[in-house]
Amino acid sequence: MKKIFLLIISATPVLLLAQTTQPSTKQQKAAERRERVNQLIKQEEEGTLIYQKQGAFGIKLNTDGYGIFYEHGKYKTVLKTSLWWAELGERKNSKEEKLTKGSVLFPGLAIGNPFIYGKENNFYYLKLGIGGQKLIGGKGNKNGVAVSAIYGGGLSLGMLKPYYIQIQNGSSGTVQDIKYSAATDSIFLDPNIIIGSSGFGKGFSEITFVPGAHLRTSLRFDYGRYNEVLSALEVGLNAEYYTQPMPIMARNTAERFFFNAYIAIAFGRRK
Repeated sequence: MKKIFLLIISATPVLLLAQTTQPSTKQQKAAERRERVNQLIKQEEEGTLIYQKQGAFGIKLNTDGYGIFYEHGKYKTVLKTSLWWAELGERKNSKEEKLTKGSVLFPGLAIGNPFIYGKENNFYYLKLGIGGQKLIGGKGNKNGVAVSAIYGGGLSLGMLKPYYIQIQNGSSGTVQDIKYSAATDSIFLDPNIIIGSSGFGKGFSEITFVPGAHLRTSLRFDYGRYNEVLSALEVGLNAEYYTQPMPIMARNTAERFFFNAYIAIAFGRRK
């Protein structure tokens, strides 16, 4: 018993030393971080490039759809960065409404395979663009938040995939997959015989490709400015024009020009 007591007494200073050492280590790391940021700020004020390039992935929510993108940037000066990007997404119509056979017969009853009533095509897009990023606020700010203006444009490729639904043939009772056309207009839009959508994969072999162009302008709030990890929030406007009308909903006027606002989250690394 005496040996155990002596062992506890001898171990107590070691435990106390470990407890006092741990916070000092954290304080030391915080101090090193502050010093590193101060050095980066000083280099930037002297006109020295802190990083050479950056790469970022992002998720974008548009007022008429959604998308994902990759962006690559090369720093030219402290204030200017050249950019190129690629974006893939889907554009939707504000009149799209998802229904089920149950909800058609009995409103509020969600039973059956869902479908979008009156949808003619899924509208996907691929955009490739070049532009620039200019620092307009936050220079020398120790909290590392920078406000930048982003601008540019490039090519767009619209992809129209026919939207198929399943209907029950009244005469034979068989299930049939159909897409919208002038010949199928009346049965395609008859909610009483629609069973549901034909599935995501139906129609990919019939995609129509339509070339176009796009412009982009935005403000980016970069919360990891003095960090190798890029973390930013972006809000902006986007405009697209295609060489032919892009029908999304049946019996609705197909548009060539699309204008939307968006919010995006970007994350990546600097080197």
